[in-house]
Amino acid sequence: MATVIIAGLVFGLMALVIYHKIKAHKNGGSACGCGCSGCTSAKNCHSKSL
Repeated sequence: MATVIIAGLVFGLMALVIYHKIKAHKNGGSACGCGCSGCTSAKNCHSKSL
């Protein structure tokens, strides 16, 4: 029973993190949480197709 509870907590936390990342991306935020100056993947995060 404890395994099911712990697995539920882990999956719940993962869902919250994914939700937060999607929400931040839709609001124009960075997916990684740090600034984009000097980032080699900045053009992938902020392309016009997204």
